[in-house]
Amino acid sequence: MDKYRQILQENWGYDDFRGIQREIIESIGSGRDTLGLMPTGGGKSITFQVPALAQEKVCIVITPLIALMKDQVFHLRQKGIQAAAVYSGMSHDEIVITLDNAIYGGIRILYVSPERLASELFQIKIRRMKVSFITVDEAHCISQWGYDFRPAYLEIANIRKLVPDVPILALTATATPRVIDDIQEKLLFKEKNFFRMSFERKNLAYVVRVAYDKYDEMLHILRSVAGSSIVYVRSRRRSKEISDYLNQHGITATFYHAGLENVVKDQRQQDWQHDEIRVMVATNAFGMGIDKPDVRTVLHIDCPDSIEAYFQEAGRAGRDGKKSYAILLYNDSDKHKLLKRVTDNFPEKDYIRSVYEHLAFYYEIGVGSGMDASFQFDVDKFCHTYRFFPIQVDSALRILQRAGYLDYDTDPDTKARVLFLLNREELYRLKNVTPIEEAVITSILRNYGGLFTDYCYIDEAFIAQQTELNQHQVYVALKSLNQQRIISFIPRSKVPQITYRTRRMSTEEIYLSPAVYEERLEQYKERIQQVISYATNDQICRSRQLLRYFGEERSTDCRQCDVCIAHSSDYLSEEKLAPYKQKILKLLADKKRHHITELKQIEGYNDLLDTALEYLIHEEIIYIEGSYIFTT
Repeated sequence: MDKYRQILQENWGYDDFRGIQREIIESIGSGRDTLGLMPTGGGKSITFQVPALAQEKVCIVITPLIALMKDQVFHLRQKGIQAAAVYSGMSHDEIVITLDNAIYGGIRILYVSPERLASELFQIKIRRMKVSFITVDEAHCISQWGYDFRPAYLEIANIRKLVPDVPILALTATATPRVIDDIQEKLLFKEKNFFRMSFERKNLAYVVRVAYDKYDEMLHILRSVAGSSIVYVRSRRRSKEISDYLNQHGITATFYHAGLENVVKDQRQQDWQHDEIRVMVATNAFGMGIDKPDVRTVLHIDCPDSIEAYFQEAGRAGRDGKKSYAILLYNDSDKHKLLKRVTDNFPEKDYIRSVYEHLAFYYEIGVGSGMDASFQFDVDKFCHTYRFFPIQVDSALRILQRAGYLDYDTDPDTKARVLFLLNREELYRLKNVTPIEEAVITSILRNYGGLFTDYCYIDEAFIAQQTELNQHQVYVALKSLNQQRIISFIPRSKVPQITYRTRRMSTEEIYLSPAVYEERLEQYKERIQQVISYATNDQICRSRQLLRYFGEERSTDCRQCDVCIAHSSDYLSEEKLAPYKQKILKLLADKKRHHITELKQIEGYNDLLDTALEYLIHEEIIYIEGSYIFTT
């Protein structure tokens, strides 16, 4: 038995690899830069975890998903595999210890958030590590042509310079041909080398349902199709509203979004994973790394703003291979909402400059100062003060971040910190603390060090577990101890944070380049139009539309989407259409443009010839421009 298959069997219990897993593993194992394209549920993690265990070095995995990091580290450790993660919110000491463990052989798989790559500490430590290869998960984030570009990913190329002989494994579930090329270029591949798994999902029926009462249609669908479901929405408020609506109508549901406390998110995810709750109503914050194979329905009440996002979210249905449904509810107002997102996401340049200027007023930063200064950002207070709208302000700050003027962290999730104000002897003499407060003090002292000299990061969920209290009780106890001046307690903060990356500029100095603004605007408009086209095109098989978007052509329809079912009677007339299609193609065989009226001169002209013409145009076998038809 070869070493890779042996590792797979011993650690995961699978008899053999599936799809293109082996090709990717053998490619990166031989030291070649490799790009793997695998749809959601294709088994991406196996392609780096198996070859990582085949070498006596550390594999560095770069991913923006902290929840996914923690989840994979937990499951790897359960298998006895040495794994760890470095991400925002960890203390300096925790990071140093983790990186040193990777240097001295105590870690085989090290997960790192992209923001960590630029830190001086990480760059010093990586030079001393024996690295087998670097895995870049969600690799489409490095491409400005992608739907989810993240500036921090550009640091990966700089890391390559520190470990020049270490190969790169890039993985993504969504990439157009243009993005495939861009990923390999941005990651400095020595040669082009990618493996593509077919994005076709034979068990998944894609459906677009025209629905003017979306709540009623949602109920109808969930009552018609049994099993676990996800309902995707655009806003946090809407996630709660729809969850409440479903519960009121006898369907167990809960909601999930980025603004919830981690302990709440974890509990709700567990309830859904274990089928105690049937429907998860969520924003796009939910789903990455979710390993629930029996989701029967993924339903989008609101349109996502890219085909990539839709395909990835829809792909969370039916990972067990059984018949499942990906349903998009659409009506006339959705087109207007999608087009409005263009102006919401790309406000006028003068508006962006105005937000920058008022931000300086808000924090009292003078021109020429403020570099590296960080501030908590209360968007509602800012907007109320200067009469801005939150959505456009959020977009303006993201564009300013892309332009390099500031960092805008919308979900910092900094850990709580504690410093003891009394010494140990004074603590022992305390008499007025409650039993809960005493239990919390004891747990902190047992599990953390340096508490009397400096602030120490603590994990309230861990303390709750140690003391057999709930997290709210721990928080109340910490607040009480803070009021009694026994400790100084800085609660965990999820408030967005802004950091100035340059000195504060005057408004006239703010330059938004075409790459930052105009090019991104055109890309976004194109993605919006692709979503509208998908939702309104009821002539071409849904699966074929999606596959074609990702550069994968297929010659047969899926026969299970709404378009195929609606046109099922057309399949019976395939034989009747064939001779008329041949007549049209014969007319166009000279590669010239022909006026559409010439079709009426074809012998035996009737309505079937018009139907054949529509088919050839929809299949892009022939093209129409004005009143002329032609082939390429």
